[in-house]
Amino acid sequence: MRDDNCIFCKIANGEIPSATLYEDEDFRVILDLGPAAKGHALILPKEHYPNLYELPDELAKKDIVLAKKMITKMTRVLGCDGYNVVQNNGASAGQTVFHFHMHLIPRYENDDAGFGWNIGELSDADKEDILTKIKEIN
Repeated sequence: MRDDNCIFCKIANGEIPSATLYEDEDFRVILDLGPAAKGHALILPKEHYPNLYELPDELAKKDIVLAKKMITKMTRVLGCDGYNVVQNNGASAGQTVFHFHMHLIPRYENDDAGFGWNIGELSDADKEDILTKIKEIN
């Protein structure tokens, strides 16, 4: 399934040129045109899935293995100090292109890529509420 109006479908299937780092029958890995750091890459499935919720389990498994393979190689290429592997679902989570994709962001000591959040605290009430509700779903 492809979406003819989706920019990532077009890039993943080679209709729009990209700096391709890797390609197989299911995925294309490209350098991001708006990188957070040198070497920032995206894993794009060739089929259209709006988000992780819609991605078939087999492709999700393959995606994380591919992420591991790519960050291992890219760490050697770039000499970076670490990696963020980021995947956003929904506008409120920062997703701006609604085609599943995973960001591979190399990190360097003292860089200013700025990825993070304010650390909160898990209250007993929240913990009990979540544990109770998740058991009801299973």
